[in-house]
Amino acid sequence: MENNDRRQFLKKSMVGISGAVLLPTHQKFETGKTEAEGLPFRTLGRTGIKTPLISIGTGNVTGTGIVRAAYDAGVKLFFSATYYGEGNNEILVGEGLKGLPRESYVIGTAAIPDGIDKRSGAITSAFTTEAYMKKVESSLTRFGLDYIDIVLLPFAGKKETVQHEGILNTFEKAKKQGKIRFVGIASHGDTQEALDAAAATGIYDVAMIGYNYKTQTLDAMNASIANAAKAGMGIVAMKTTAGAFRDKNGPALNTDAAIKWALQNENISSVVSGMTSVEQLQKNLAMIRNLKLSDQERKDLNLAGLGAEPTLYCQQCKQCLPQCPHNLDIPTIMRSYMYAYGYKNMEQAYYTLADAGLANNVCSQCEVCNVKCASGFNVKGKISDISRLRNMPLDFLRV
Repeated sequence: MENNDRRQFLKKSMVGISGAVLLPTHQKFETGKTEAEGLPFRTLGRTGIKTPLISIGTGNVTGTGIVRAAYDAGVKLFFSATYYGEGNNEILVGEGLKGLPRESYVIGTAAIPDGIDKRSGAITSAFTTEAYMKKVESSLTRFGLDYIDIVLLPFAGKKETVQHEGILNTFEKAKKQGKIRFVGIASHGDTQEALDAAAATGIYDVAMIGYNYKTQTLDAMNASIANAAKAGMGIVAMKTTAGAFRDKNGPALNTDAAIKWALQNENISSVVSGMTSVEQLQKNLAMIRNLKLSDQERKDLNLAGLGAEPTLYCQQCKQCLPQCPHNLDIPTIMRSYMYAYGYKNMEQAYYTLADAGLANNVCSQCEVCNVKCASGFNVKGKISDISRLRNMPLDFLRV
């Protein structure tokens, strides 16, 4: 598409697709407590969805029990992805919510299109709107639903990808057909660019972003978040506790403090937590009833922020990429390491590592690693450690 044609397409989209329009900058969304459970909530942007401050990311979920327990406790927003467990996670979530009033819960999923370069975030010529629509339809079948509330474009980063005509056309068509209600982006890296690009279209309703007290470009990140919120987008935070985990041999820091810190930003509607037990669920729901950081929690965050010891949180800043002589996808490998040792999700670590396309005997050609990580990671040590996962049977990792 020529530049002028693209501008015209986006201009029309901002007022035409599913009635999506930019909200005035003074727009304020409602906050309060849900009537039934008394849980604090915020409105998810222009979607109008009132979501408790904690939502559940189902990537770690292995049974329907925690899904139903979360729903019964007042959690209403459930996020899955087409690539969690090769689609089986969507089936599990659908089973967990089966038989409940459809309007009483919100389902979100991340649908990755064929033809996206996960490293660069660029859309390649392999992308087709027909294939992407089939991805959405396959999710509907796995969930066992007539519609999905929120479909996210994952690995969103580059402006060209977020504003890709084929992506926007697919979302427009799926909305018009009643297959999805709202659309959004999910971003690990280049998040500020992705947020700004999404807000400019007036089409995206939601953004799920990595947001963490260890974020090194916090002022710029907050500015992009505020800009997206003013455009009517609901912001959901993920990876909020990743910085609260020390390396695999160290103790976890204060995860409550890390979540509370994220929610101090009133533009964050909800935090996605990978809860896997009723104990975790109850702990988180008790925590969000009082967001005031205690003196001890502030101390914990300050100590963690000032500490020289790196945590498991990778900034996904990509400064490492040009430094590696063998062109390794270090940010993806670091995410795999975090999933394995932080979230204890070996299956997700396995699939994430597979995306990195590591060769055999990785790093063996370099006696000394000259990559200088912005977060202070021992890059070669982490790669050598997590690369062993490639040789483990997937069935063993699922146990």
